[in-house]
Amino acid sequence: MDELKCLAREFRSALEARLSGDPAGEYRLPSKEDVATFCRRYLDSLFPLHHAPEVSSSPQASHFVEELELLLAEQIVCAIRFDCSCRRKKTPANLARTAEELVSKIRETLPKLAHLQATDLQAALKNDPAASGLEEILLSYPGIEAITVQRLAHELYQLKVPYLPRIMTEIAHSHTGIDIHPGAAIDESFFIDHGTGVVIGETATIGKHVTLYHGVTLGAFNPTSQRDADGDLVRGPANKRHPDIEDSVTIYPGATILGGDTRIGHHSIIGGNVWLTHSIAPYSRVTVKDPELLIRSHTRGSDEDWFLGSSI
Repeated sequence: MDELKCLAREFRSALEARLSGDPAGEYRLPSKEDVATFCRRYLDSLFPLHHAPEVSSSPQASHFVEELELLLAEQIVCAIRFDCSCRRKKTPANLARTAEELVSKIRETLPKLAHLQATDLQAALKNDPAASGLEEILLSYPGIEAITVQRLAHELYQLKVPYLPRIMTEIAHSHTGIDIHPGAAIDESFFIDHGTGVVIGETATIGKHVTLYHGVTLGAFNPTSQRDADGDLVRGPANKRHPDIEDSVTIYPGATILGGDTRIGHHSIIGGNVWLTHSIAPYSRVTVKDPELLIRSHTRGSDEDWFLGSSI
């Protein structure tokens, strides 16, 4: 209860600072609108890297990247300041400098992130016969938006930037229906087909050339089981509660894979609607036994029932 009262005071102070128009107020919250703008501009900035590399080095492109970095630095300052206030910690003496250093580290990861996005695009083109080309995939596929934002959020997560990584992935979640925690570690050539309803938890790991279909969950089997000596819930990556997916695995719609000790061996296929809470060896095929379908005909003069094995 005391923590809730403290949180209420912090948010009241943040609201008062915002209403006062103080842009550098101590209680200024990270802005979800500004973070959404940053995500959108970041996605836009990656397009020329695949089709016209010389554009990315032009003065206009450099100015665009500088604007992105300034926007990110501003939100990092807000996030760290507010986090320190909430935790009753001393704010770093030169917070602007701290933010610049973090942005510099993110800048160094951009070539890697662009490469990863390129492998994700190629994976989509390779695996989806409905794709007309890379341009259509990049501009319209929800899986590409979700994983591209998550990969950048993951870098911020690893740098322990508060709030922003989760805000970013939740913005992507609201746009795409794909919920990937920023803590999830995802290797190259990752493809989510359709995507609606996909959930990937914080401590999940995914190898190379993995394909997921809509409705797949990589979740926790018993997320509250691990507690410390005081009985408090162990949070974050210290509580390994989501599965590991090795290279070249395909997971079909509606499958649910749970548990931090669960490992799906490479080159395995998980069929639709499978519920799995234990590890499987490489090259496995896991399916649910086809149920029987009861089909009742309502044609004139017929009232027969047929029992047919499902092949759907």
